[in-house]
Amino acid sequence: MSRFDVFVEQALEYCRTRLRERHFELTAEELSWLDLPELPLAVPEATVWADQTWAVRFAESRFRLADPYGILVTFDGAQPVDVQGLDDEQ
Repeated sequence: MSRFDVFVEQALEYCRTRLRERHFELTAEELSWLDLPELPLAVPEATVWADQTWAVRFAESRFRLADPYGILVTFDGAQPVDVQGLDDEQ
């Protein structure tokens, strides 16, 4: 975790790309945020599971899909492999 800041940057870039996908249903305004120098994602924290997968959760965000628990970027080793919004159903 000494390189956590590097993984946070990877997670941000992964979000910048993946959140453009239609199934995330971002509004036009939210899509425009993906072009900002700084994404509206903050307070990153790491979670590690027993199967060696781990994730960066951005606890704060203006994206609707992040309400109320944030956005989770799952990693397999050093590569981000999934992103999801953490709403009440999850």
